[in-house]
Amino acid sequence: MAELGRMDASAWMPEPVLFIASCALLFLGFVASSALWGRLVVDLGGPRLPVAESVRVFMVANLGRYVPGKIWQIAGLAALARRRGVPAGTATAAAILGQGMALVAATLVGLGAVMGAPPDVRRWGVPGAALVVALALAGLLPPVFRRVSGAWFRLAREEAPPELASLHVVKWLLLYVVNWCLYAASFWVLALSLGHRGDPVALGSAFAAAYVLGYLVLFAPAGVGVREGFLVTFLSPVTGPGFGAVLALVARVWTTLVELVPAAAFWAGEVLGRDATPSRGEGSGD
Repeated sequence: MAELGRMDASAWMPEPVLFIASCALLFLGFVASSALWGRLVVDLGGPRLPVAESVRVFMVANLGRYVPGKIWQIAGLAALARRRGVPAGTATAAAILGQGMALVAATLVGLGAVMGAPPDVRRWGVPGAALVVALALAGLLPPVFRRVSGAWFRLAREEAPPELASLHVVKWLLLYVVNWCLYAASFWVLALSLGHRGDPVALGSAFAAAYVLGYLVLFAPAGVGVREGFLVTFLSPVTGPGFGAVLALVARVWTTLVELVPAAAFWAGEVLGRDATPSRGEGSGD
C-alpha cells in the first residue's frame, strides 16, 4: 500500500489509443473463446451456431463467473444453448472440455512467470503448474476423456454423440494456446498504455499464470483479489512492486468492463427478445 501511495497519479491514466487497442484485443480474445466453444459443440455432435450466436451465448453465460463457485457459468451456458437447439449435455461437455484446455493453455503460457517468480513462489509454483498440466492432459487422453465424458452424458441423461471419440485434442489445445497468446498480447498493450515498455513475454506470462491461480480458488468469484495478489507477485521482478500493483488493479477494472459491458448488453437483448416472443396462441386470429 505504501508503494501505491508513492506512485504518481499519471501512472493510473492510460494513453487513450493504446488503451482502446488493448480493449479491442481483449474482446477479440473473448470472441475467439466463444467461437472455439461453438466449434467444440459441433465436434461433439451438436448443431452449428453462427459465430455471433456463440459469442452472445458464451458471454452472457460468463456473467456466472462473478458468482462464487465455478458451476454457474457452465449451468448458464447449458440453459442458453438449449434455447438454440443445443442439447444441454453437449453444451456443458463442450464448456468443460474447453475450460480444461483453456486452463492447460494458460498454464503453458504462464510457465515463464512461474519460473521467474521469487524462490518461495517458484518452490511450489513449478510443481503445481506441472500437476495442473499433467492432470488436464491425462483427462484429455481419448480413453480417459471417453470415460469421464460418457459418465457426464449419462448423468445429464443425454446420448453421447459418436463423434466424441474422434476429437482432435492436440489441435484444440493449440488453438487455445493461440487464444491465450491473444489475451497475453492484450495485457501487454494495456501495460504499454500505462507507460511500461517491458518484455511482452514476461508481462503476458504473468497475466496467464495469475489467471490460472485465481481460477483454482473456488470461493473467489472471477478470482477477485486472488488473481491480483498473484499478478503483483509475478510482475514485481519485471515492473517493480509499485507499478505492478497499479497494473494489477487497472487490469481488474479493464477485464471486468470489457467482459461485463458487452455481456450485459447481450443479456438485455436476450431478456427483451424472450419477452417479445409471443406465447402459443397469442396473435392468433381464430
